[in-house]
Amino acid sequence: MVELGRQAGWDEIALSVRDARRSADALRQRFTDQPSSLSSFTVPEPSSEPGDCVLALKDVRVAYGRREVLHGLSLQLHAGEVVAVMGRNGAGKSTMLSTMVGLRTPFKGTVRVLGVDPATLKPQDLVARVGLVPQQAGDLLYAESVDLECRQTDRDAGLGPGTTAAMLTTLAPWIKASSHPSDLSEGSRLALALAVVLAPDPAVLLLDEPTRGLDYQAKQHLIEILANAAQRGRTIVLATHDVELAAELSTRTVIVADGEVVADGPTRRIITSSPMFAPQIAKAMSPLPLLTVADVAIAMSALSDLP
Repeated sequence: MVELGRQAGWDEIALSVRDARRSADALRQRFTDQPSSLSSFTVPEPSSEPGDCVLALKDVRVAYGRREVLHGLSLQLHAGEVVAVMGRNGAGKSTMLSTMVGLRTPFKGTVRVLGVDPATLKPQDLVARVGLVPQQAGDLLYAESVDLECRQTDRDAGLGPGTTAAMLTTLAPWIKASSHPSDLSEGSRLALALAVVLAPDPAVLLLDEPTRGLDYQAKQHLIEILANAAQRGRTIVLATHDVELAAELSTRTVIVADGEVVADGPTRRIITSSPMFAPQIAKAMSPLPLLTVADVAIAMSALSDLP
């Protein structure tokens, strides 16, 4: 809301969506009177030629003991996609990601990453194909210092010396190489885990609640890195409750409920179809198709260019 107020030039900062809607009345009316200013935000039709399929789940069923968590879930992901996976706690998002990387074995159905079952791959081959940053980032960290963690990742993945450390510096330059991972803040541990998984540059990158604990600057660095990876053809999957992240980064959103995909489509369409998933900017600017502050800036620029 603060960034929206700055962009729109409001005299007072809106402290709630309701305040923002009131402050945005005049701006929404200007956009409504000049619909051509919103032409950049129509929902595109699905591409007739998507990138190659890099990950496929077909009729996947996964259980914990006698409790079935995924119920015949099917999903295809393509090169260069950024996909947000959303849903309530317990919907099956984390289980789906762990199944994609081979940590969970379905009792029925198939999982293929670049045509291969990830559960059959050796670790060095696996990290080049698919990487997962779990909710508990510390689960990936075993070394006695940040420096040793980075060096070990370079060796395990066959990377040049300093590759992982350079990635960490980009994400979180304040982290000291001598620090013990367990002594880091939650956000810093997440940044280290992200560096460990990002450094091998896997074809498919899975992130479970990746912005939890990150401050605004670190989150923006993460968005830039992930957007760059997608531009290079990498597939990004974000299991998240952060609707602002989904709006800013993802092109496709999948909604999971009770272990099944219940909605799948362009992010702009999916997350505005329910108040539960709509970001704050979308609520403030509704019914206009604007999801982010960047969207508002583009529309305002288009207004200024009109005769």
